[in-house]
Amino acid sequence: MLTLHTAPGSCSRASHIALEEAGLDYQARFVDFAKADQRQPDFLAINPKGRVPALVTDRGVLTEGPAILAYVAGLAPQARLAPTDPFDFARMQAFNLYLASTIHVAHAHGRRAARWSDDPAAQASMAAKVSENMRTGFDLIEADLTGDWVMGDAYSVADPYLFVFSGWLAGDGVDITQFPRVADHFERMSRRPAVQRVLAWEAARAG
Repeated sequence: MLTLHTAPGSCSRASHIALEEAGLDYQARFVDFAKADQRQPDFLAINPKGRVPALVTDRGVLTEGPAILAYVAGLAPQARLAPTDPFDFARMQAFNLYLASTIHVAHAHGRRAARWSDDPAAQASMAAKVSENMRTGFDLIEADLTGDWVMGDAYSVADPYLFVFSGWLAGDGVDITQFPRVADHFERMSRRPAVQRVLAWEAARAG
């Protein structure tokens, strides 16, 4: 059985949704950031990076959202969570990697600037740029959306990943309605049963 280590509201939510969409046999393990579970020896033995998501498989542990999303899609081809055409698959991965390497980092500068600098003034300067950088990134995402889903008419594991980052916009001082296609995508995702199940699971643990 697969075991996903995940924290409510984090980027690992996308992997959780993907597992639900795939219909795979798995269990979710709550990593409580408020209690610093991610820095405890038992979790570091699973993922020395001290971050989520971490997916325990019968072949070892996978980390990093885009890798886990691609793996889940590959395990459940019947769910059609990723393109089968190599070029289209690469396009999906390019989108996911942009979210991971650019959007996530822009967001993190507002909450975890200490990763990049010990200087309080530098940290404040980084935090002050978060809204601008998120808007710039989502301008590109908005322009790329041409259908109901990231890949056009076909739902894929890129969609729950975008859903996570879109949900962070308000907290970063950005009004999602500035991006009508992104806002529509967010609402469309919110109505999916798999998303609702994951959000209910998170709410039960957050409470």
